[in-house]
Amino acid sequence: MKYRIVVNPIAGNGAGEASIPEIEKQLHALGLNFDLVRTERRSHAIELAQQAAAENIDVVVATGGDGTANEVLNGLMAVRVANTSCVPALGILSVGRGNDFAFGMGIPHGLEEGCQTLAQAHRQAIDVGQVIGGDFPEGRYFGNGVGIGFDAVVGFVAARQKRLRGFLSYIVATLKTAFLYYKAPLVAIEYNGQSQKMHALMVSVMNGRRMGGGFLMAPQGITNDGELDLCLVRQVPRLRIFGLVPHFMKGTQATQEPVSAGRTHKVTVTALQGTLPAHADGETLCTEGQRLEMSLLPRQIDIITAKSQ
Repeated sequence: MKYRIVVNPIAGNGAGEASIPEIEKQLHALGLNFDLVRTERRSHAIELAQQAAAENIDVVVATGGDGTANEVLNGLMAVRVANTSCVPALGILSVGRGNDFAFGMGIPHGLEEGCQTLAQAHRQAIDVGQVIGGDFPEGRYFGNGVGIGFDAVVGFVAARQKRLRGFLSYIVATLKTAFLYYKAPLVAIEYNGQSQKMHALMVSVMNGRRMGGGFLMAPQGITNDGELDLCLVRQVPRLRIFGLVPHFMKGTQATQEPVSAGRTHKVTVTALQGTLPAHADGETLCTEGQRLEMSLLPRQIDIITAKSQ
């Protein structure tokens, strides 16, 4: 079995590049057949994943954060859509800021544990989401989830905080965003044959379980059940946002009145007043979108994971 390690050197404020010697040491010790390439620009990992498939690589390992994993996922899905019979499996080594995609897939955080997971080579077929709209009218795939509204702005703010890493960067960004972004747009949300209008502080469309390095948007989310998990939050006063944060950290937000949940295989969100800032797996979809359509494609690719999902 041949592995291609795709490293984003700037992931985690340089943690990607710093991790390379340890990754090579671990993989050599495990006796794995691998080579390693670095990304050089935005979307490069998409191209590298497609190239790996053309070279009959068995596993493409995204080494970085959620954005790197998302790019490799999009590359592998492009191969699948092209009706190529042999699509490499996706592996992940987490060295980024949030690593939420890996968390939802049951992939351990540490490099030693992550490399051991690759060596064990346990495969699990996973669902893949697709979002159409914003800056991607042709569509973009996601593995973990789409965030619209408050949590998208939190991600934008966190990405600008170069001195902070991990969950702390998202906590600080949440506090900042509460004062920068609290007037929710009026949106129409359509799913399961129903439509509702609401001033939505946040709309999370989840295939995985977590966003922002520690906020459990879909605590019971399963990545191969054929459905998206929805978390809808109505506009609340600024101080109420701070009261909701601990519930999202514990996954108990469904007990709170402004929060509602749902499950579906397709959902559309349209801005009636205001605009939609949005991200997919931490990658910006748009800052002022008008309409986003999310759908789920069942069991699209294999992922290397430490446990069955």
